[in-house]
Amino acid sequence: MGLQTQATDQPEPPKLCGRCPRLVAFRDENRHKAPDWYNGAVPSFGPTAARLLIVGLAPGLNGANRTGRPFTGDYAGQLLYGTLLQFGFATGTYDERADDGLRLNDCMITNAVRCVPPQNKPTPAEIAACRGFLKARIAQLPNLEAILALGRVAHDSTLAALACRKSHYPFAHAARHDLPSGLVLFDSYHCSRYNTNTGRLTTPMFHSVFAGIRERLPALPADMLAAARVREPARAKR
Repeated sequence: MGLQTQATDQPEPPKLCGRCPRLVAFRDENRHKAPDWYNGAVPSFGPTAARLLIVGLAPGLNGANRTGRPFTGDYAGQLLYGTLLQFGFATGTYDERADDGLRLNDCMITNAVRCVPPQNKPTPAEIAACRGFLKARIAQLPNLEAILALGRVAHDSTLAALACRKSHYPFAHAARHDLPSGLVLFDSYHCSRYNTNTGRLTTPMFHSVFAGIRERLPALPADMLAAARVREPARAKR
């Protein structure tokens, strides 16, 4: 039996989403091992007035799956949130907790797959099953101008959500693609510990991508950022 891939107008799946049996089984296994963890489909983080959407691969087992906030609690979050703070896309202090008070400015973070997959490797069918939420998430960001794809899976799923042919927009680190919709798609290698430990991605390389994004999206005045925060959706509870 195939996975549920029907279209949806909901940008966020229910916490106990049942579309992918393998991911549901893995989630249930983790709930038994760590009942105090979030263990669910991790919602997007950031204001809906954002001009920038960052798309990752999937929640990390000991990161977002534990904390309930994308890229929070593992190494990838240290590099990502540190960079967002440096380039003005975040305010506060990143303390690897969903309740650390960190706020995103003009930026939202989501994942191509919302539930943690075994060995951090979702199957193509699971990526497709979750794509309807990504498509709806993109559609319901009225001020969206740019998307940053962290890794090839996020890149390919974003293009599929926007009905763009992958062959026309090949993934490459630091690439910039002008899409027919008017959106700009930026690419970066994923900010995983593996990529940084192997030297595939360095901090200067990652910062260079954000420098290009900031050039495309100059910082908004403080009063506009404050107004956007008022419209920020409430964080999901455990």
